[in-house]
Amino acid sequence: MMIVKTLHFSYTFQKNVCTSRNKANLFLNIRPRSVLRICNSSLISEGRLLVDEFDPKIPIEKASTPPSSWYTNPSFLSLEFDRIFHRGWLVAGYTEQIKEEGDFFTGRLGNIEYVVCRDDNGELQAFHNVCRHHASLLSFGSGKKTCFTCPYHGWTYGLDGKLLKATRITGIKDFNVNDFGLVPIRVASWGPFILLNLESQNFSHQDLDGNIGTEWLGSAAEILSANGVNSSMSYLRRRETTVECNWKVFCDNFLDGGYHVPFVHKSLAGLNVDSYSHSIFEKGSIIMRDSDQAERPGDTDQLGSKPVFAFIYPNFIINWYGSWMKTDLVLPLGPQKCQVISDYSFNPLIKGDTEFIENSFKGDGDLQR
Repeated sequence: MMIVKTLHFSYTFQKNVCTSRNKANLFLNIRPRSVLRICNSSLISEGRLLVDEFDPKIPIEKASTPPSSWYTNPSFLSLEFDRIFHRGWLVAGYTEQIKEEGDFFTGRLGNIEYVVCRDDNGELQAFHNVCRHHASLLSFGSGKKTCFTCPYHGWTYGLDGKLLKATRITGIKDFNVNDFGLVPIRVASWGPFILLNLESQNFSHQDLDGNIGTEWLGSAAEILSANGVNSSMSYLRRRETTVECNWKVFCDNFLDGGYHVPFVHKSLAGLNVDSYSHSIFEKGSIIMRDSDQAERPGDTDQLGSKPVFAFIYPNFIINWYGSWMKTDLVLPLGPQKCQVISDYSFNPLIKGDTEFIENSFKGDGDLQR
């Protein structure tokens, strides 16, 4: 079913823009971003009109919340994908997911399917997860592979994206195998995080040397590094949750400065939110406890003496407790539905402390409910 749907989508695109090609070559030059731009242009135009419903120049003391259309209208979500999620750096996963050559994982953001892998030379790679022939999805889930083989017609690609085999193309004129590799996506890592940039297609890995932290985090990179957020931790487990709300609602909840804590999180009764400082940066915000002392007996067990809570624009949340870390990646699934991918990592020195790990995991789960 997935293949048939994707085929129809690619056929519609090729029929409209490639009528001069002969029948044999009809499907041989699919560019995923071009497909999306053609199909979403009308929705994006409608979304731009909704932007004018809110005036950002109003002083915060007189401002009201953004209009409800920003949280419910499909056109506005299409605009967000085009102007926010498909531009700039976004977290896609963890380096421990692709530690060895051949490791890979897949994902989706809006209508863009992607695959991230470590190639035969140990280099980090990312591509649009669609075959250049009929745009069938190449890979699913995660695991280890020596190559990517299309399940529909058997076209085969190396982990570096190069086309290794195209079946039954004898007689096709002007076919150059070098022109039909997987379409690359800009990829990098910072600390334990794998980052994707869906905007740029002409780039080199050398362009990223030494700049990725600042490019992704701005001036917050130095503060997060100083507090150990980019230090080595052992990735342990993942929890995925579907939440019936717009993705911004989930992010807004984290960003309310603890306003909701005494009313929603009864287990945190007595937490002094005034003991935390809240700093806003050009690409996110950081909340830190001003004192090194635990607020309540037992706080140092799971919360640490000086936790760091960071929001990285537009959809990534870091909860760092010193000995362990939990992150939330918030992905839109529709105007009023999102997926929250929660990942848990622990200091290698306590990875064998099963009781501490399970208490941390359970406590966080109870807090989320």
